[in-house]
Amino acid sequence: MNDQIILTTAGKEKILAELAELKGVKRLEIARRLKSAIEMGDLSENADYKAAKEDQGFLEGRILELESTLANAIIVDDAVTDNSVVQIGSTVTILEDGDEEEVYQIVGANEANPREEKISYVSPIGSAVLNHKKGDVVEILLPNKSTRKVRILKIA
Repeated sequence: MNDQIILTTAGKEKILAELAELKGVKRLEIARRLKSAIEMGDLSENADYKAAKEDQGFLEGRILELESTLANAIIVDDAVTDNSVVQIGSTVTILEDGDEEEVYQIVGANEANPREEKISYVSPIGSAVLNHKKGDVVEILLPNKSTRKVRILKIA
């Protein structure tokens, strides 16, 4: 399961939005830059042309990467998840003794973003709480080989 690309429906929509911008606005912007640079003449000494071609390469690479991700992804409909157990797409509230509650959405590795409280199902916390129920106390194995226990307070 670790080699699979797993996305929530929200993650898929985010990728589709980025693809639309890259294929539309960004491609047009680079095309304009290239046209302008070509009109200046002598391309062998034209820094603007070289920069635009390099940017075009990065843009097309990103488009291919996103298209490949979508073509190979398993989409998890986070709107119909079973809230009796933690699964990909679930939002889980956990509590470690002496700490404040923490809330995370369990997502695929490609859309994990701790700043947005989205953690991967293969992360230490994500893998520890996966398939557990409200009220369960689970042990999280941290990268430094220490452990901590948390209680699952809520699954949404």
